[in-house]
Amino acid sequence: MSIPPSPPGGRRKGPRSLPKLPLSAFTPPNSGTSEKFPLAPSPSTVHPENVIDANVVAQDGDDSLSRWKSEAGPHLSSRIGGVVLSLSGGDEQSLSKLDVPVVSVMVPFSLESSDRPASLPTSYPVSLTTVFTRVTSNSVENLRWALQQGRPIDIDIHADLTDDVFESFEDLLSKSMDNVSPVPPIILSNLLPPPNDLELPIVKLMNHPVYRRFQAQIAALSLFPQISIKYLPPSWDVETPPTPSVMVASPIDENKQKKEWKRRIKMYLGPVMEAFGYQRIIFGSSPSASCKVPSKAGYWYEIARESFAELGVEQEAVDAVFWTTAKKVYA
Repeated sequence: MSIPPSPPGGRRKGPRSLPKLPLSAFTPPNSGTSEKFPLAPSPSTVHPENVIDANVVAQDGDDSLSRWKSEAGPHLSSRIGGVVLSLSGGDEQSLSKLDVPVVSVMVPFSLESSDRPASLPTSYPVSLTTVFTRVTSNSVENLRWALQQGRPIDIDIHADLTDDVFESFEDLLSKSMDNVSPVPPIILSNLLPPPNDLELPIVKLMNHPVYRRFQAQIAALSLFPQISIKYLPPSWDVETPPTPSVMVASPIDENKQKKEWKRRIKMYLGPVMEAFGYQRIIFGSSPSASCKVPSKAGYWYEIARESFAELGVEQEAVDAVFWTTAKKVYA
């Protein structure tokens, strides 16, 4: 006599044995030629479509930018779509001799004194630039005047941003923006990367109060929607290391120094990317005026580009940092 099957509702519910997929289902094939699993490009090969160098400082007597051109190197010079230029002599006529597109001319003004530019260049787009060391009785009025000109404003930070100094800087920004509409772009320099002691090992830096303070201050500054951060050679009292040529045997120390720089730079890029996004980071090749050691444009371009690409960003982000954001802000 056969036993009738149990009705569906009366079956005992227990753990169901699911088929297991092999590990190979979750890993791409070994071949990099597969259309479904293409290999990610190497960071060393990721370049922006064009580059706007948003921080070019012409040396005295070098209005043709011959030194900058010679130091740009093949990868940077072949992609230059324009420069944001600071002429130490302030000669507007010399700009017509340049064979590089001038996106904007930076005109200096002071936060501390009441001196202001008598006139602004008319042949090229203008941006204003100043240095922050401390807040004085003239600072709010002078920064508000600059904001009222409706042009981008670069602020090169030359102060040790202790908690008190940073709070005064935030207060300066807030008060200066009162009754100014719209507020033009404000671009901060000497924060990415910030001045740093290279003797402090990265392992210790990660938990150091200075690094935690940097993270908190970057997060606070990002709450000002008008602010962007310039990505410049750091003021580390050491020349920017070169990128060793694949055609020439290079000293091991040269490779080691570059890798050390990239590790540190990425530590600072991470919090800035998280707070500002890639749309508010702008590349430039000349270091802050506070930097005592020169930096070659081509060397910094290679390190800055590789460090950023190694974060695993898309091509759109690379183009934004090295090109499109500067075009929107300064043009």
